[in-house]
Order: sequence, then C-alpha cells, then structure tokens
Amino acid sequence: MSLYIGLMSGTSMDGVDAALVSFDGEDGPCRILHSITAKYPTELRTELARAILPGARFSLHEFASLNISVGRWFAHTVSRLLDESEYSGNDVVAIGSHGQTLRHSPDTDPAYSVQIGDPATIATRCSIMTVADFRSLDIAAGGQGAPLVPAFHEACFRDDVALTIVINIGGIANITVLPPKDRGEIVGFDTGPGNCLLDGWIWQERQIPFDDGGQWAASGKVLNGLLTTLMTDDYIHRSPPKSTGREYFNLEFLERVITDFGKNDLNPEDVQATLLEYTAASITSALEQSDLHPDRVLICGGGANNETLMGRLRALQPEAEIVSTAAYGLDPNAVEAAAFAWLARQRIKGTSVSVTTGNGALARILGAVYLPTR
Repeated sequence: MSLYIGLMSGTSMDGVDAALVSFDGEDGPCRILHSITAKYPTELRTELARAILPGARFSLHEFASLNISVGRWFAHTVSRLLDESEYSGNDVVAIGSHGQTLRHSPDTDPAYSVQIGDPATIATRCSIMTVADFRSLDIAAGGQGAPLVPAFHEACFRDDVALTIVINIGGIANITVLPPKDRGEIVGFDTGPGNCLLDGWIWQERQIPFDDGGQWAASGKVLNGLLTTLMTDDYIHRSPPKSTGREYFNLEFLERVITDFGKNDLNPEDVQATLLEYTAASITSALEQSDLHPDRVLICGGGANNETLMGRLRALQPEAEIVSTAAYGLDPNAVEAAAFAWLARQRIKGTSVSVTTGNGALARILGAVYLPTR
C-alpha cells in the first residue's frame, strides 16, 4: 500500500478539497482514507474573486503574494487532513496539487493556463514531495490542458460492457466518456457552467455562497425565453475539444444575456431556476450532440449534492442510470482531489497520461516535481 495526498480547488473557489488516498499494488484499486474541505478565509477568497475578474490587473508583488498565500493555505489543508487521520507526513509518498486556476485560455495565441498555490511552499511546509503544474506541458504541445481527470475516471469506473459517462459538476461541468473496454477511445471535455453561475447569482442576490440542495432554484420557475437565449451561446454548440472557465461563464456573461433577453425586472428565484436548468440542459445537449446514449451516468463534484439538479438530470435522461460516484465506492466530493493524488503517483512512477482534448490523445508525463528540504 502506498499513500498519496491530492489537493484541488476548482472554479467554485470555495476552498481546498484534500484527500488521503491509498493505492494497492501496481494497478490495484484506490481508496479514499480521509478527506476534508478547508474553506478559504474570507480575505483570501475575496482576493481570489478579484483576481479572476475578466479585467483584473495585478502588480507583480500582488500576484506573487497571492500565489504564496494560496500555497500556504494548501499546506495548512494538508496539515489538517493528516491531523484528522491516523497517518503522518512520513507515511505519504507525495502530494499532487492542482492549484487554484485564475485564468484558462487554451484557444488564444499564445495559449496558457494559470494556476497559483506555490508548490515549493507546500513541499517545504509539509516536508512532502509535491507534484504540481499538470496543465502547461499539454498546452505547450497543442492540447487544451483540460480536463485532467478522464484518465483517473477510466482507472476507477470503466466497465467491460456499459457505456459510462462521468460528469463532474464543479464551477464548470465536464464529462468523461468511457466506452466499454476495447471498444473506443476515452473522450473528455467541458460542457459549460456547472455551479459557477448558480453560486454567483445567489451570492449577488442573497449573500449566500451556494444554493443548498437547489432549494432556492426549486422555489422559482424556469424562464423559457431566458433559457433559450442562454442555450444559443456559441460555447454550448462548439464541438470538442473544448474547455472553459469562470473567465467566460461569470456574472458579466449573465448580465449580458439578461440584457439581450430584454427584461430587467426578473424575479431572482426565477433566474436561479433558469440557471439550474441551464446547467442540466447544457450537459444533456453535450451528450445529444455527441450522439451518446449512456447506460449509466456517474455524478461527482458539488453538483452531486444538489438534489434539484440531480432530479433535472434524471428527467432529461430518463433511460440512463444516474447516480453519484458514491454508488461505486468514491465520495463525489473527493473524486477530483483523489484524481490529483493519482496523477502525482503517475508522475512519480514516470507513467504518461492522456489528456483527451484535442492533441490526438497523446500520452505525456505530466507535472513538475518539488522536493522538500529535509
């Protein structure tokens, strides 16, 4: 048995998910031994929210300071995780850290993706080897650099006979298509907004960080005209490969759509209901555009906790079994963090990983290694 820690903070930007993961044997199953979420302190989250604004301008000092501050919070999260478990840092082979994305721009020239959370700070403070910067090599080679988790999904969930779709609903929603073994290639791409618009709208209107269970959305009614306007967005209809982030789907985007819709006196709960339907409809649209008829759909990420959203996904895809990944042994709230523990393990082993988004699915060894001073 070997132990790794995975760290993930996604586009919801609510905090850092950490998972202590054990791997049995060379290709044996992984088990999440313990997981936590360390919410960002208010001041740090405010700075991050400012940093991702489309027109954000930071001095080098501000950027470098934020990078170190996030790295310190990631290291703090590791300490908390280990304190709550029966293990110590000496038991852990390596940490895999995704970092906090500030900007993802794979389709510009030059293409780039920026994650902060200084891995040298993590390695030094935790005295554990740390692997980070998983995206840049794939982008430099012409890929999208995202999503990074399909290879992990394959290792955990691919079936001999069932066409399986894994949908991660964080701030942005992404899907992994897992054909039955030996019957096709793995495909992964971002479908569009997951929770980012829902979280942004409820914070703007009610100063609540997220819509618990989708209850506020359930209290409103879907505005079909607004939904139609949202669904005409170019990103929704683009064919893979594609990836996106909060630099695209944000409150400024929503305000433009509402303006185009031509009505400004909308009930806030009706907008929330429409945004929830938008997440469900854009995911379903991605499956339909790709002519996918899955036997089973596994949901992970924060969206798995949104009962209203899960109900809409089931209603829009009545022929598929739609369950959270918990039904298959992995906590949906910790799947992405576990994926970065797995990616760190692949890097330490020198095993290449395919990012299946537009670069011919070429496998590459991903991640940079930071060794602590002991």
